[in-house]
Amino acid sequence: MHMVTLLSAPKMRALDPALVENLRNAWGGGDAVWLSPDLAAEFPVTQHPGNFWEVWEDIQSMGVDLVIQSAAERRKKMLLADMDSTMIQQECIDELADEAGVGDHVKGITARAMNGELNFDDALKERVGLLEGLPVATIEKVLRDRITLMPGGLVLLATMKAAGAYAALVSGGFTAFTEAVAARLGFDENRANTLLSEGDALTGRVGMPILGQQAKVEALQDITTRLGLSEKDVIAVGDGANDLGMLKRAGSGVALHAKPSVAAQCDIRINHGDLTALLYLQGYVENEFVTP
Repeated sequence: MHMVTLLSAPKMRALDPALVENLRNAWGGGDAVWLSPDLAAEFPVTQHPGNFWEVWEDIQSMGVDLVIQSAAERRKKMLLADMDSTMIQQECIDELADEAGVGDHVKGITARAMNGELNFDDALKERVGLLEGLPVATIEKVLRDRITLMPGGLVLLATMKAAGAYAALVSGGFTAFTEAVAARLGFDENRANTLLSEGDALTGRVGMPILGQQAKVEALQDITTRLGLSEKDVIAVGDGANDLGMLKRAGSGVALHAKPSVAAQCDIRINHGDLTALLYLQGYVENEFVTP
């Protein structure tokens, strides 16, 4: 048995009941359940529709995300999340680079690295090198003035944790940011790279080894083993090429507003919804959401 979920952007609440009903009839689905009026609905089907991706393409223009997944074991016991452009709306290194006066150059490298066009480790070293001499105090300034949470993140964490789930933030960014973001959102642990400094300034070097794509996979393995969970118990979310390993290994791997080359390799793609989409995908009804 499979579950089909349709989602619109929370600000729009533009999911047409006629679309849900027509699709349910076309695919011979069971009764539709509305998880949130005009925003999220689901219905079961006995087999994966052969024209799923054609329909997915058609309704993207309507501002609607379409997902199909196994109906069994949808409620996950662990959240594994990327940070930059996933749990927050920015790329931290780009924001630091703006403060250092090299923003445009660094943003270009970041975009190519996240799209899988550059080796992640080499790209990180190059970008960090351009931050040499930047005052360490700039990190706190960026956190205060530039970093904003991705919509839906607080509710996602609060709801899953209220249901007993574990939450880990695993980033190719820096611990100076993950520690603050993890605390704000309620993550149980966080892992990231370390920006090295001497005195009051950054050295332009990053601590080794670099936490990249394989390190995120290892985090998935390590944490599930420690907690006595299966990788199928995990819902992972990310947007960049360095997230692909964990997205493919987790029970549910969600490409959230992901780079095109990344989304193309993932079966679960959220382009219109916010982070609460991860709750609807697990079958949570809106009135089950926990607001911190």
